[in-house]
Amino acid sequence: MWNYLKAKRKGAIGASVVFFVAAGVASSALAESNEEKIARAMSAAPLDISENATIMDVDGTILREGSNEWVCLPGVGLIPGDKHPMCNDPVWMRWMAAVASGSEFSTEVVGVSYMLQGDAMVNNDNPMATDPNDGGVWVQDGPHLMMLFPNKDLVANLPRDPFVGGSYVMWGDTPLWHVMFPVEAKENTN
Repeated sequence: MWNYLKAKRKGAIGASVVFFVAAGVASSALAESNEEKIARAMSAAPLDISENATIMDVDGTILREGSNEWVCLPGVGLIPGDKHPMCNDPVWMRWMAAVASGSEFSTEVVGVSYMLQGDAMVNNDNPMATDPNDGGVWVQDGPHLMMLFPNKDLVANLPRDPFVGGSYVMWGDTPLWHVMFPVEAKENTN
C-alpha cells in the first residue's frame, strides 16, 4: 500500500502522507495546550464514547489514557496541521497504523470512526490529490461517520458520488476505500 501512496503523490506531500505526522510548532507561545487538544479530540464523537477514550495526539503521543477501546485524535495527520478531530474504534486504528507503516490492511469485522466536527476538503477519488482545481470530485463533509467493511461486495450498490445524498464510498478504487455516512447536507462546490 505504501508504494501505491508514494506512486500517486510523487513529491506533493511526500513522506508527510502518514497519519501520525509530527506537528511542528514555530513558537511555544503558539503551541496549543494538551487540554485544548483533548477537548477538540473529545468533540469528534458522542460523549459516552469520547469521555472514556484514549486521547492521542497526531504524532502518537498519548495525551490521556482511556478506559474503553476508542482512540480520539485532535486532527487527522493526512493533512499536516489539520484540526478536524476523529474518534476511532480498534479496527480504524489498525487501518491508520497500516497506512502509516505502508502495510496492507484487511478486516473481518466492521470498523467505525466518528468525525462529528467535519473534515477537510478532499478529493473523493484520489487520497493523494492536493489541487482542488484538478477537475476531480472534491468534497468537504460536515459531521459524519466513516466505516470500514471486510470486503467491497458489501458496499457494491453504494454510490461513489458524494453529492447524491446519503452514504457513499470514498477512495473506492484505492486500498484506502471506506464508506462515508454524512449526518447533514453538503453543498457541491465543484
